[in-house]
Amino acid sequence: MDIEKIKNAKTKIIGKKVEYYKEINSTHIYAKTIAEDEKNNGKVLIAEVQTGGIGTKGRSWYTGEGKNLAVTIILHPKVKVDRLKDLTVEIAKKIKEAIYELYGYELKIKKPNDLMFNDKKICGILTEIHTQGEKIKYLLISFGFNVNEDEFSEETKDIATSLKKETGKEFNREEILTRIIEKLENIKYII
Repeated sequence: MDIEKIKNAKTKIIGKKVEYYKEINSTHIYAKTIAEDEKNNGKVLIAEVQTGGIGTKGRSWYTGEGKNLAVTIILHPKVKVDRLKDLTVEIAKKIKEAIYELYGYELKIKKPNDLMFNDKKICGILTEIHTQGEKIKYLLISFGFNVNEDEFSEETKDIATSLKKETGKEFNREEILTRIIEKLENIKYII
């Protein structure tokens, strides 16, 4: 993973600080341990492999080494918590736009937190907000995006997919992540 390419995204906050892990339990779980520190605002955590990747409702999320995106973004929005009500769907829209702009593929949003390609799950989004009263202490945006995965378990092979599985082509993960974080920074109220 070319971290410098991600740091060079056309953003002011998201991705200017990046932590990259060859292997970690979960970028989301680790982010909780450092998220309150204001200096981590906009930090992007990336894992090649997650040994305990999580999705919504405590489900696990598999990350094939060197094939997919497993990412958590730490933010400190300066808005009231109710402003973030539909944030997960807004994030899904931005990821959908990024893939369409890059490759012309039309993903579908399955509310509240999945993106589908040819009726199979290609991306899952997990958002978590920590508050103190009405004040947001931090926001975590985590997503797993199946880019070049070509091996799926028995229980997921009929419900999950990747860009490579659907198109037969290899894709550049840095290009995808860079475009996604550029799109996410356009959600002005989270910055």
